[in-house]
Amino acid sequence: QEHHVESGGGSVEAGGSLRLSCEASKYFVTTHCMGWFRQSPGKDREEVARIDSDGPTTYADSVKGRFTISRDNAKRTVYLQMNELKPEDTGMYYCTTAGDCGWLLLPRYSSWGQGTQVTVSS
Repeated sequence: QEHHVESGGGSVEAGGSLRLSCEASKYFVTTHCMGWFRQSPGKDREEVARIDSDGPTTYADSVKGRFTISRDNAKRTVYLQMNELKPEDTGMYYCTTAGDCGWLLLPRYSSWGQGTQVTVSS
């Protein structure tokens, strides 16, 4: 497909889990960095996690120990396993890819999906 397609969002209670998936577009190559960002109303877009082509991962401090990012290059898919969800995790989650992890937020050099909504109630 032309664009990344995210899935797996939904509504859960605090303490619950969700697994997000993102199938990358036809333009994806296995050397690309892949990442997840989220945005809540009134807040800037925030990087949640990233995974480089050879496996190294980085997480936002707010999700360390609770979220796990992984990828399956054969399926052109990146995953985000989210455990122990908190109300502050609520937001629209977007996947993104870029030739370099440092380019994930640069519109000219990155590709984005349409997002999947995650809502965590207390």
